Amino acid sequence: MKLPRRKFLRLAAGAVALPAIARVAWGQAYPARLVRIVVSFPAGSTSDILARPIAQWLQEHLGQPFVIDNRPGAGGNIGTEAVVRAPADGYTLLMVTTANAVNATLYEKLNFNFLRDIEAVGSIADVANVMLVNPAVPAKTLPEFVA
Repeated sequence: MKLPRRKFLRLAAGAVALPAIARVAWGQAYPARLVRIVVSFPAGSTSDILARPIAQWLQEHLGQPFVIDNRPGAGGNIGTEAVVRAPADGYTLLMVTTANAVNATLYEKLNFNFLRDIEAVGSIADVANVMLVNPAVPAKTLPEFVA
């Protein structure tokens, strides 16, 4: 197959221009500025104790400050709402706990829908939740206990 000279020159010019175009199209490095990690419980709580070393590690490895912002109150709903109202740019993160799942079912009128408005980024810890019942209670399964 013979390649016409004009077609060859166009392909060559495109190949030369491609690296320059690719540099222009690169996305912005993340993070480019301070990142807030909102903990919806007071300083010294389990969530806060877990968040602080994570923030320090992220700061050391990504080269930008990661700040813990404690927003306690309403069982975690105040901090969660602050994150929901923040711009969805990845610079405001929420330390999610079991309380967020409980609050979604416990409160009828929240100003946010946790499942719709919050997106999971990663997992920090796994927690085993266990239900202990006095042996005098006749229930042997969770549905029996609820009934």
